[in-house]
Amino acid sequence: MTEASIAHLLDLAASRHPDRVAVIDGAGRLSYAALRDRTRAIAAAWRDAGVVRGDRVSLLDHNSWFYVAAYFASAWLGAVLNPINTRLAPHEIEDILGDAEPRVVVASKPFAELARASSGSRRILVAEVLGAASDDPDLAPAEVAAHDLAHLYYTSGTTGRSKGVMLTHDNVLRHAEGAVAALGLGPADRWGHIAPMFHLADAWATFAITMVGGVHVMTPRFDVAPVLELIQRERVTVTNLVPTMLNLLVKHEGRGAYDLTSMRLVLSGGAPIAPEVVAAVLSTFGCEYAQTYGLTETSPYLTLGLLPAHLKRLPAAEQLHYRARTGRPVPTAMAEVEVVDAQGAPVPHDDASVGEIRARGATVSPGYWRRPEETAAAHRGGWFYTGDLAVVDGEGFVNIVDRKKDMILTGGENVYSIEVEHALYAHPAVLEAAVYGVADATWGEVVAAAVVLRPGRSASADELSDFCRERIAGYKLPRLYSWLAELPRTGSGKIAKRLLRDGHAQPS
Repeated sequence: MTEASIAHLLDLAASRHPDRVAVIDGAGRLSYAALRDRTRAIAAAWRDAGVVRGDRVSLLDHNSWFYVAAYFASAWLGAVLNPINTRLAPHEIEDILGDAEPRVVVASKPFAELARASSGSRRILVAEVLGAASDDPDLAPAEVAAHDLAHLYYTSGTTGRSKGVMLTHDNVLRHAEGAVAALGLGPADRWGHIAPMFHLADAWATFAITMVGGVHVMTPRFDVAPVLELIQRERVTVTNLVPTMLNLLVKHEGRGAYDLTSMRLVLSGGAPIAPEVVAAVLSTFGCEYAQTYGLTETSPYLTLGLLPAHLKRLPAAEQLHYRARTGRPVPTAMAEVEVVDAQGAPVPHDDASVGEIRARGATVSPGYWRRPEETAAAHRGGWFYTGDLAVVDGEGFVNIVDRKKDMILTGGENVYSIEVEHALYAHPAVLEAAVYGVADATWGEVVAAAVVLRPGRSASADELSDFCRERIAGYKLPRLYSWLAELPRTGSGKIAKRLLRDGHAQPS
């Protein structure tokens, strides 16, 4: 491994290319030397507030230069950064803080009130004050072991009380090395931090881009037109967005007015994506596209949808078939990936046999913070079981068909919600759709769909069902429809199906 700790990663980057731009945040620019100085100053301020090796530091902030520095400042002290979803309610944050027990809570001014409402008697430090702290050039990075904890991410809580996923320095750095190799990241890359940095779908790039001396381009929040303008203005070359964000970007009526030619690679992760959206991404950005798959517990990437050379020679329509799949195991040995049946045997590569994805290797989390039972339930026989159901085709491409918890059992038949969603997304009037099961006395469950229509478009339940009937079997058709202005989401932008199941959407 190149670096001994996350902090050494930044220290080395600043020594190698001190004057190179590291971060673009609005009108502000920080060189790598300046980023190291700011990081060290923040670490010194935390030290003066009592933070020592092993302590947790909880953070509430938008994407910003400070967020990048905070990831490295915690490592500088050998502390553990606990990035918190800023969209959570105070009582949810209070639960996280009660579990993580941070030494301090760091919040930027927009989240100061939220921090006060949820932190109890814990000490709150203001990010803007820390950002102006005095540097301590004598403060050297702490020496840490590879297995020492670096980050504590709490799951979004869509299935109940959130739990803390532990990631070590080795997890993070090995993933960064593997991602650099797999994606061909280099010093010319300008990463768009568009998805929230409290979520690992974006946060992993903090370390990979720093490793190669690239540029971190910040936007505080996702909004369609400002994001398109950011890509144009700052010549962003690569980013990773959740499918809901990509869907909104490619369906934005004014997208053609922006120069997006700087983009060389668009990554999608965090949830499955409909083939129609993939086609629109390729058309809108005109660059390479790859679907990604992974979990916080795997640092995150397990698979990438990059096509090998022989598949790139296929006609575009046939390429789309593979590009819309979850992807093949990352070829840089970050983790070993299998799809297995209930007995633990690998499923045939027939694109039909459904099994559960499991993984083991250097990028897999050691477990859940203070949850030995849940750690043991997920980590069995040296493997981490993801809870994701998938098939594998003859090319080795994995394709997720559902989460175990989202699979619908209706009249004795398994219905995979993703397949139904893909059929709905193909309808020209549908902007977004989410499919879930509703309890039914006769059938056990029936298929329900929450639908957001495009502005100015209309579609009835019968019309959508007739449309889907041409693409999927009759027993898979939604029996209940909800018409919503927007779908409920988790803080990372994923659709929160639990809220739909719990009755937040009233079926018609």
